[in-house]
Amino acid sequence: MTMTMADETDFDPMGQFMGSEVRDPYPEFARRRREQPVGVTQVFDMETFELLDAVALYTFADVDRMFRDNETFSSAPIRELMSPIMGPYVMVGLDEPEHKRHRNLVSQAFRQKSLAHWETDYVESAINELIDAFVDRGHAELVRELTFRYPVQVIAKILGIPPEEHDEFHGHAIAIVQIADNPERGIAASVAMREYLQGIVDARRAHPGDDVISDLVTTEVDGEMLDDEEIFSFLRLLLPAGAETTYRATGNLLYALLTHPDQLAAVRDDRSLIPAAIEEAIRWETPLLITSRRALVDTSFGDVEVKAGTQIVPMIGSANHDEARWDDAETFDLFRTPKPHISFATGVHMCLGMHLARMEMRSALNVVFDRLPGLRLDPERATVDDVHIHGEQFRSPTSLPVLWG
Repeated sequence: MTMTMADETDFDPMGQFMGSEVRDPYPEFARRRREQPVGVTQVFDMETFELLDAVALYTFADVDRMFRDNETFSSAPIRELMSPIMGPYVMVGLDEPEHKRHRNLVSQAFRQKSLAHWETDYVESAINELIDAFVDRGHAELVRELTFRYPVQVIAKILGIPPEEHDEFHGHAIAIVQIADNPERGIAASVAMREYLQGIVDARRAHPGDDVISDLVTTEVDGEMLDDEEIFSFLRLLLPAGAETTYRATGNLLYALLTHPDQLAAVRDDRSLIPAAIEEAIRWETPLLITSRRALVDTSFGDVEVKAGTQIVPMIGSANHDEARWDDAETFDLFRTPKPHISFATGVHMCLGMHLARMEMRSALNVVFDRLPGLRLDPERATVDDVHIHGEQFRSPTSLPVLWG
């Protein structure tokens, strides 16, 4: 069975998420940390379709505490928001003990041996194939021509999607990721994706291969295995978790280096600095700025009382700019003293795919440096395009016009 091709030209790689027009949320985050570190905000309720009052957390200490306390704070709001499109078993929205069971089963597919194989056989090849299309031109726009495209190509490869169906897979992946643009199209794409994946799941059960779906259908932990709906929920979650945030994080990393030429030169000359550049870029411009929890019992943050049932919005982007944790936190500086950021969360819900994301970003930077010598922003196009990072929930560059050679 093949999927019906979604027209990729209909989609804006930047997405039209709520708040996508916001250019710089950090001054407001800083004001909130000073004046109201635990504040009131509003969230959309999927059952009543109304805006409900919620509590927003702006400091690193409060966000970190919330992530680590899965007994006081439930991930149910994420499941409620995402299940119509991702299915009923959205792992990031599950609480214990369900979450632990799912994580133990799916984590087998992300072992270090697999990551090493994916980097050589899938990630580097996907990046090189895209660069092949423009390397002789001497100029490119890296968001649309590279960073937006390669993470979905990687997901397709590690799932075992046949190469001739990658474009179709990408079209549906975009529709699912950008469901806010067109809910009807996103839901239709989710249904089509499930129907398509059913055939692959059935084939891998009969004849397992060397891919993630084979791992998911054959892995057994303490006598338990994932059923089809659990597998489909996880596979659909891979699209926003494994593609959306990675393309934005890679774009943010390139933007940070291209707009700081001295640090770009340092990393290009000394590739051992790449991991530090990745961590600083993820802290400085976090691709996903917010998430959600719900208080299960009465609790408090400082002198602010929070009743059971209240939704909590941890402002990850604000936490990553907390001046109580980092000196000169608003500045991109890969040479700063390393301190763990909170972009991948902490506690039991720490991002399962964080090692894959880091590996993809590292590979992208290495291949770009190898194949595009003298890479730099195109000053004329950067001015015309008003190149910058924007977004209130998801953040990434508007464009990355570059020259090389």
